[in-house]
Amino acid sequence: MGVKLGILGLGTVGTGTVQLLQDLVGRNPLLQEIEIYRVGVRSLDKIREVELPAEVVTTDLEAIVSDPAVDIIVEVMGGLEPARSLILQALKNGKHVVTANKAAIARFGAEIFTTANQAGVYVMLEAAVGGGIPVIQPLKQSLRVNRIHTITGIVNGTTNYILTRMQTEGSDFSDVLADAQRLGYAEADPTADVEGLDAADKIAILASLGFDGRINLQDVYCEGIRQVSKTDITYAEKLGFVIKLLAIAKQSTPSSPSSSLSVRVHPTLVPKAHPLASINGVYNAILVEGEPIGQVMFFGPGAGAGATASAVTSDILNLVAVLKTSTANPNPLLTCGHQDYCQIAPMTELVTRFYARFLTKDQPGVIGKLGTCFGNHGVSLESVVQTGFQGGLAEIVVVTHDVREGDFHQALAEIRNLEAIDSIPSLLRVL
Repeated sequence: MGVKLGILGLGTVGTGTVQLLQDLVGRNPLLQEIEIYRVGVRSLDKIREVELPAEVVTTDLEAIVSDPAVDIIVEVMGGLEPARSLILQALKNGKHVVTANKAAIARFGAEIFTTANQAGVYVMLEAAVGGGIPVIQPLKQSLRVNRIHTITGIVNGTTNYILTRMQTEGSDFSDVLADAQRLGYAEADPTADVEGLDAADKIAILASLGFDGRINLQDVYCEGIRQVSKTDITYAEKLGFVIKLLAIAKQSTPSSPSSSLSVRVHPTLVPKAHPLASINGVYNAILVEGEPIGQVMFFGPGAGAGATASAVTSDILNLVAVLKTSTANPNPLLTCGHQDYCQIAPMTELVTRFYARFLTKDQPGVIGKLGTCFGNHGVSLESVVQTGFQGGLAEIVVVTHDVREGDFHQALAEIRNLEAIDSIPSLLRVL
């Protein structure tokens, strides 16, 4: 007996998934057990890149999630509603769900996974983070015996593409963004990408798997790339760094199980020798560090029809295997078992290095005054660079050693009051 799929959405990812399922030569033989039984779309009149029998395609999505013949619901429509309601309805009807919807999982994961566990069914979400890169299943299975202490990722292709071009061409953010929109790498409304919101959804999901607890999305610190200037990229280069938008989840004291997490998204100066420094263009990479494994990096295309369809279909394949070897009890390595929320540390407690750029009046002793203010708050400087003038103002760049973020901001508050300081145009964290 074949496994019947109900697919919600036939956009880029839905189309890619159907194309993959219609082209089975050289793929896993279990895929031959799958029947594309129903496909839900908004409009029947739209011209499609895939051919499906007329009786398979419908605009009645609720009928698909309540159809007793459907075994697996594949939600690739995106957005929060009606996606969330349809997922919940499918789970309550005893159907397994495969989703690519990071926004719905990051916001409503608690409700979705509780419903799935009560119904004894699975929610699979490999495609929700990192496009085609397998990272969800490795965190659930292959790396499960490790004590994970840090997950660091470049998980948004749009911002990585923009920063890469700013770095290689010396262009301004606004010019590259406009070009990225024209080429289709950035949305007409790029807010979710350039403000870091998309990356925040993804790191919340990765952190919940890596640290075995729920993450409240409101606790994820989020800062985008709009304020990164070509001046900063040039200074970073001189100092031996590249600037990347990183999503980071890190345990404050790795050996302690009750230790709090820092979960954050922000532009970061990455040392050129670091594995993430060379990830360019629209590619994604996720670096997982734990004990005893050390470092493992997952790299690949973070978006696109083929890549995302690969992840969606791998989840479908896992479920087909489960249905073929069906037992009453769910496989604990495929379910989401955690109930408790992780304790998230406030950003003021974060210990990190900083890069800051100051515009100062050209007066003797300015660097000394900066050093004194930093010293008053326990901030130790790794490097201080003064390279020329901008509109009659001297430009001074500092990189600190590790410092508590709260102490650093107190030092900056004192520095802002110095008569010689005109402005502080840039402030970035350093990995």
